[in-house]
Amino acid sequence: MHMFSTIDDAVATCIALSAEERLLFHSLLKHRRVRKRTWLLQEGEICNFEAFIVKGCIRVFYCDEDGAETNLSFAIEGSWVSDLQSFSAQTPSLMFIETLEDSELLLLDYRAKTELLDRIPRFERFFRLLLQQSLITLQTRWHASVAHTAEQRYTSFLDRYPTLAPRLTQTQIARFIGVSPEFLSKMRRGMYRRMN
Repeated sequence: MHMFSTIDDAVATCIALSAEERLLFHSLLKHRRVRKRTWLLQEGEICNFEAFIVKGCIRVFYCDEDGAETNLSFAIEGSWVSDLQSFSAQTPSLMFIETLEDSELLLLDYRAKTELLDRIPRFERFFRLLLQQSLITLQTRWHASVAHTAEQRYTSFLDRYPTLAPRLTQTQIARFIGVSPEFLSKMRRGMYRRMN
């Protein structure tokens, strides 16, 4: 299986490409292997990539004034990761993006994406559908943060991301659902006792 097969499959769910268009798309992507715990983006930098994950796990997070981290999202194989605001407006990022595992990425930089959209306008549809899905995920998360208990947010996370949860530490999950690692540990013990 060549390195473009996963991204080609993802694109094919939204738009059809000719063999020539597919080759052009591939030529605009940069293949990159990165080690675990690599910063892809730090606060204050301008995000110059949209990255498709061929292999690996990545987190997007921000730090408050006290240095406390909040995980905004996780991305695994078959998904994209970027700071959309920083990338689109070419402004300094407020977020960090870090690999949690050794990862293999296909990157589309700002210039390459502009060229792609100019030369294959159908990609506008592909990226619009990606954006819609991201907004739905974000809206669902906002709703859960105000309408659900911590236990509901935790069980929802496990239900929604069954293959992701085992790849994360308890601290990473806690920082995603909005509780301390200690509170998550106590809550999990209580849930376990109720089930047994």
